[in-house]
Amino acid sequence: MRYLGKLLGRVLRETGGEDLLHDVESLRAAVIDAYEGGEATGAARAEAIVAELSAERAEAVAQAFTTYFHLTNLAEEHHRVRVLRHRGDDGGLAGDSFPATYASLVEQLGDEAAAARLRELRFHPVLTAHPTEARRRAVTTAVRRITDLIDERDRTTNATALAENERRLLEEITTLLRTSPLRTTRPTPLDEVRTAMSVFDQTLFEIVPQVYRLLDDRLLGDDAGRVPVTAPAFVRFGTWIGGDRDGNPHVTADVTRQAAEIAAEHILLGLSRAATRIGSTLTLDASETPADAGLTALVAAQESLDPGIAERIGVRAPNETHRRALLFVAARIDATRRGEADLAYPGPEALLADLRTIQTSLVAAGATRPANGELQNLVWQVETFGFHLAELEVRQHSQVHRNALAEIRAGGELSDTTEEVLAVFRTIAELQARYGVRAANRYIVSFTQSAADLANVHELAVAALGSPEAAPVLDVIPLFETFADLHASVDILDEAVRTEPFQRRLAATGRRLEVMLGYSDSSKDVGPVSANLALYDAQARIADWAKQHDVELTLFHGRGGSLGRGGGPANEAVLAQPRGSI
Repeated sequence: MRYLGKLLGRVLRETGGEDLLHDVESLRAAVIDAYEGGEATGAARAEAIVAELSAERAEAVAQAFTTYFHLTNLAEEHHRVRVLRHRGDDGGLAGDSFPATYASLVEQLGDEAAAARLRELRFHPVLTAHPTEARRRAVTTAVRRITDLIDERDRTTNATALAENERRLLEEITTLLRTSPLRTTRPTPLDEVRTAMSVFDQTLFEIVPQVYRLLDDRLLGDDAGRVPVTAPAFVRFGTWIGGDRDGNPHVTADVTRQAAEIAAEHILLGLSRAATRIGSTLTLDASETPADAGLTALVAAQESLDPGIAERIGVRAPNETHRRALLFVAARIDATRRGEADLAYPGPEALLADLRTIQTSLVAAGATRPANGELQNLVWQVETFGFHLAELEVRQHSQVHRNALAEIRAGGELSDTTEEVLAVFRTIAELQARYGVRAANRYIVSFTQSAADLANVHELAVAALGSPEAAPVLDVIPLFETFADLHASVDILDEAVRTEPFQRRLAATGRRLEVMLGYSDSSKDVGPVSANLALYDAQARIADWAKQHDVELTLFHGRGGSLGRGGGPANEAVLAQPRGSI
């Protein structure tokens, strides 16, 4: 923090001279004195400093503090990462690490039960929509560039490299200081989607297989890479961005469709590039690494699909069958992205089947490390992201459903609002047909107050598509958020699961059911302490109910970042859940 503050001081001096730096430092010192109580006049002195600033200087000082706080947060996050890396220096065999936890499970439960727990592991964060978020993507990416330079500085000891690193840090801090922090136009839902995509492109796509690999390396030890992987693809992403229409009239069926298309474009482009990169390195000669029968059949099928592409790839890799097969896979992924029906994959399962055929052939030929290396990373990415990247969740208020159904049942011409409600279900059906059911099948009903509020969703889906057979596959998720709704949750669930649509879906999913708990509105309703007690009680009762009815329960915790929205340390929140609810 001292180092970054020193660099910011240099930039302020270069930008606005000694006077700007003096104003910033004087105000900072006065506020610190006021906060620490060491000087009774600190607050008055801070007010006096601000009162004397011109409008132009006040803006410059405010921007300086905004930049300072960005750097302060960055330093804190960097320190957290450094602490975690230090904890991992023992190979992850101590403390609350994955390997230590798994070793404890094996000791308590035995190998078979521990392996079953590992297979059932799931981490499912959901990106929620925040249309009031005013921070520009330019600011976010500038902070990320500074983060990368600080990471680089931690790993550098060469004096010349450190000097170059500092020059680049000063350049990036200057850019951040001079970048307008606020949008000049209201962000649209699709702006939010594109911001989320930048996080995916820059971080998530590459990091997720690294997480799996870290776990697998620690669990397998010296056998890692030589034997089949143990770590399952346990991460799944959800998103409300482009799907959350509760209170946001700008989120329409067309916006939901575009949001899904943007996400699919990004993931298919990422998979295509990864397959091309890995295929280009899979230069194992057929004389040393012959294709097995499965791969031979796959290559023949590829040649019949598009002889021209197969011939072009064959010219580049005439005696490298595994390479030829994977480069053709990359071409099919790209055709899927472009919507070329003849060559496109019908879904991610077909792609996974081809990748596993290549893996199996490599293992049969003794090339186990190439089979379990970068190629396995690609398998993990397909398992995690599919062709949709994140499961697009729709959320709508229960009252909107009631109003729409009342119009439909009354007959006559439907309002634009009701037509839009029906259009959403048609869009969900289209997305499922194009990208698979996982792409968009979770439908959240906010302010669920009765079982009818859940049954209404299924009735509207049938009305929109014309029949139960044509309706999209839906997991209708109640959102209990007020004190009264939390109290009534078990009675609502008990009645809902007796309805035919819920019975059918429970049978199809192995009796799995998801329930969402709202932390923000319950806190606003009765205050944080009463809300947390109500949430604890509701979870305990819902968990008991699920056990009695042989239901595999998933609780979706609508926790935000701040305490007022149910935030706090995630590990403490998990440990604080009622027995049986996890």
